[in-house]
Amino acid sequence: MTEFRLEGFNLQQFVAATLAEDLGPGGDITSAAVIPADAEFRGVMDSRDETVVAGLPIAEAFFRALDSHVEIERLAEDGDVVPAGTDLMRLRGNARALLTAERSALNTLQHLSGIATLTRRYVDAIAGTGAILLDTRKTIPGLRVLEKYATRMGGAQNHRMGLWDSAMIKDNHVAVAGNVAEAVRRAACAGIARIIVEVDGLDQIEPAIEAGATHLLLDNMDVPTLREAVRLVGGRVPTEASGGVTLETIRAKAESGVTYVSVGRLTQSAPAADIGLDFAAA
Repeated sequence: MTEFRLEGFNLQQFVAATLAEDLGPGGDITSAAVIPADAEFRGVMDSRDETVVAGLPIAEAFFRALDSHVEIERLAEDGDVVPAGTDLMRLRGNARALLTAERSALNTLQHLSGIATLTRRYVDAIAGTGAILLDTRKTIPGLRVLEKYATRMGGAQNHRMGLWDSAMIKDNHVAVAGNVAEAVRRAACAGIARIIVEVDGLDQIEPAIEAGATHLLLDNMDVPTLREAVRLVGGRVPTEASGGVTLETIRAKAESGVTYVSVGRLTQSAPAADIGLDFAAA
């Protein structure tokens, strides 16, 4: 089994903290009372809807944390698109341990697979336009690395991971600095290599580029305005359509000629995938 690694994410700590939250001070009182200590559980985890899978190695880690001898057969891999009724994992081990880990494993897998599944719908909606789908920083605190991993499994690219890896000058920064050009100039003088600038009007494009912007975020622009913005930029820097993008509107925005379209809904509004774990008779 290849160890699951993500930069900035400690799998063992995540699993331990999640299980500790669920177990609390008294442990799994239901399993302890109902299930004999030596009882065996055989189960199958499956997807009830068409799903883009994300998080199977993490789900597996929950079961292994409570039963180091558990036998697990992974039947799919992260990034796979599976039809409804697909078996994702078979497992066999100590019943108390596996049922104690069940909810934490499923919660994580359902959440991440839900994000990956929604992301793939957006990716499919702009297929052939040449535009690239980006996620955002609109993530649940503490889960950003995992949620952005899930968007990658769905086919998107990650925008900046946090406040540290590139500058993003937004309207409030501009308001405090005085104007777009001054805000960009200060970022450039600070030695920041990647300077993303949010512009909400065509008149801000030239000042931003002249001052050193390396990427323009075209905020809440309708399609005709996006087309004009792309024309004015003329390929000098990448352009990104952002703000209020939905499955119904994304293709038209992508067809405006922008380099990227960013969608906060990927992580803000994705419903959990319908994935379950059921007892399988020997």
